[in-house]
Amino acid sequence: MAATDVAKKIKGEASRVKTSILDRKKPSMKFPLRALTNVRYQPKVGFLEMKGKMKERTLTVNTVKTFAQTLRMMALSKQLVDTDDIATKREAYYVSKNWDDARFDEQPESDTVMDDVEALFGLNREQLGFIPEEKGGEIAGKLFIIDKDRDTGKPLRIDCTKFGSGAYSIPVSVEDLQFETDAKFILVIETAGMFQRLVKHNYWKTANCILVSMGGVPTRACRRFIRRLSDEKKIPVYVFVDGDPYGISNIYRTLKVGSGNAAHLNEFFCVPEARFLGITPQDIVQYKLPTHPLKDVDIKRAKDALKTDPFFLHHKAWQDAINQLVGMGVRAEQQALAKHGLNYVIDTYLPEKLKHPERFLP
Repeated sequence: MAATDVAKKIKGEASRVKTSILDRKKPSMKFPLRALTNVRYQPKVGFLEMKGKMKERTLTVNTVKTFAQTLRMMALSKQLVDTDDIATKREAYYVSKNWDDARFDEQPESDTVMDDVEALFGLNREQLGFIPEEKGGEIAGKLFIIDKDRDTGKPLRIDCTKFGSGAYSIPVSVEDLQFETDAKFILVIETAGMFQRLVKHNYWKTANCILVSMGGVPTRACRRFIRRLSDEKKIPVYVFVDGDPYGISNIYRTLKVGSGNAAHLNEFFCVPEARFLGITPQDIVQYKLPTHPLKDVDIKRAKDALKTDPFFLHHKAWQDAINQLVGMGVRAEQQALAKHGLNYVIDTYLPEKLKHPERFLP
């Protein structure tokens, strides 16, 4: 959406609130209810989508501060859009210190209101001028990225095999990037350590693939990058994370189908074609991996996934895998493969797994 259209949407909502006040009516704003209880999963759609429940914020004595903060956040967004500027989430929090009684006491309050404004307009925060603090992820391998030179506007062709011991960092906005590749697949990796091992040994060359480091739960820029690359080049996406409830139900599920909290935007920030390569509960058994006991928080996360998450409730294969993990009472990290040798993951584990992608968990 063009910046002028974003500004019009913000101005239109503000005008509606103003009209209600002038008519001596209580102004209100309606937001999508952002929670797993308000989403559904349909494989044909491919992501967690909103059911339609809304929450209404009406101006009352009890809501006056939050209502004012929402309007001030909208005003800040319009200012950023009008001036073609950006603000990090942390900067937006500090800007609010000039808002007198409407200022935020802690950043989580600011982040929540920002998410509400995003949901109110059905836009992502980058379109509203707000950017995340964290990096978007890293890329290495058989990929050329076509960007633009910031000074001249001319195309800039970036070779992701030419970063030496480093890697290409995914920018905050990836919508204007173009891609050239003949890679067979995209391997998405949870930990920076495992990514660095594969880069160090040029695994991308051996396997003719593109390596993507998520560095934990993937940022929206990282998810959008993988989604665009997969869709446009029609290549499969395989995900390699730790064998624990967090890696499965937070990192993998967020990448594949999105989250309940951001269900209004999952359509753009998920990768429905992604498949789970490992570490699976069966891998722990088959490869005799060293493990750690599941903590109480791990068990709760696993049981919550089986009880309330529409994605896992749809796939019996995932229910069986999570139940197996809970029954074993253990979790295993990617690096546990080093028990069999530092490069066992390159020489044995990945080649064996990649022979049978049809066996990957959905």
